[in-house]
Amino acid sequence: MESIVPMGIGRSVIIDNQAYVDSKDFTTTRTEQNRNGQKDIRRKDVRIKDIEETKLLNFYSLPGINIENIASNDAMISSKINDLLEQGWTLEFVTSGVESDSGLEDGKGIFITRLFFAR
Repeated sequence: MESIVPMGIGRSVIIDNQAYVDSKDFTTTRTEQNRNGQKDIRRKDVRIKDIEETKLLNFYSLPGINIENIASNDAMISSKINDLLEQGWTLEFVTSGVESDSGLEDGKGIFITRLFFAR
């Protein structure tokens, strides 16, 4: 996750989930006769706190886009991927997206790339 926030005030990290989660524990079924029970599931119970974070640099610094930061992030991400491959993981697929408010004073956003590995 790389933040798109001017002046380097964003937060950019590689996040590696370290917890096992079973989505069924947080899934309910809605029918015409029955409300789905989602109110019984608390958001704080869904939050995963066992994560590994690797610091990245922000795309932007005070003068604007920082090419060295982008190159540094590419090297850091490549290193993480190579470490996982050496541990026997295989890269299955990649998905990415950008979120930004794109308003008149747009100055925030997130660039997210999700890499899915399997062993």
